[in-house]
Amino acid sequence: MKKIFGIMTMLALATSPIAAKKQATPEKDPRGAGISIGTLLDSAKDIDKGFSDLKDAGFTSCQIDYRKKACTPEVAKQVKEASEKYGIKMTTYIGVPGHSEWNFIKGPSTIGLVPFNGREQKIADYHDMIDFCQIAGIPAMHSHFGFIPEDPSSAEYQYFIVVMKDLANYAKERGIDIYFETGQETPITLVRAINDIGTGNVFINCDLANLMLYGKANPTDAIRLFGDLVKDVHAKDGTYPSRNNPNELGEEKPIPEGDVDFPAVIELLKERGYNGSLTIEYELSDGNRDYLVKTREYLQNLLDTKN
Repeated sequence: MKKIFGIMTMLALATSPIAAKKQATPEKDPRGAGISIGTLLDSAKDIDKGFSDLKDAGFTSCQIDYRKKACTPEVAKQVKEASEKYGIKMTTYIGVPGHSEWNFIKGPSTIGLVPFNGREQKIADYHDMIDFCQIAGIPAMHSHFGFIPEDPSSAEYQYFIVVMKDLANYAKERGIDIYFETGQETPITLVRAINDIGTGNVFINCDLANLMLYGKANPTDAIRLFGDLVKDVHAKDGTYPSRNNPNELGEEKPIPEGDVDFPAVIELLKERGYNGSLTIEYELSDGNRDYLVKTREYLQNLLDTKN
């Protein structure tokens, strides 16, 4: 009777709602194991506390946010020491030197190295950023380098390629990669420019929201085109520009309240064997810890879940 009771009990448990719930728990997906989740760290603030806070919040990687006044060898050494102390991997040094206006009217004439005005000083600042990376042990510098012209035969495009090739070679001599941040150009224009630069150390930081904010592409389509050029990903959400206000970018939103399909994006990254970082960038949050922690958990759940 005891044996029969034991079997009956096991059968009852196996068919109970509790057991069914346990059986329905998604299996953990090993393909996401190599992807870290990070956010941005302000280089002008307390470096040690910044890294300590990242570790306490469960982050394993970060991008260092460029501030001209903090782009010094001393700060670079502090960043390296804190990264090693807290075990936080640094993926890139991110910044856009010079005056920039983030809209469709003045953006093309102010942002990055496409505009001639201010280019010489921006190149000097980019050199400082690359030198910072070398001292700090950061593998890449990345930026918005401008609205890349669509016409590859134009003088503006061709001169931009020359300027970028010089910058990429400066970085290559120091063992540093350069990443274009997506947004201001169509994906195929960016791929063409990277091919034409041709130095072998130029890749992509794929900002998922920017592709939409600038009205250039659906993120999943862009990732398929970029392939292994994607070395880092900005986890950011937003919408396409509005027909009622075509002079301004689309609206940034908290993840997952915008139009970026994060489950589809992360599944695609896992399918392609991506093993870089998902770096949370939410410019409206001003470093809001609750948002960052909540979003890290959301992204980690997508990485862990096996579809």
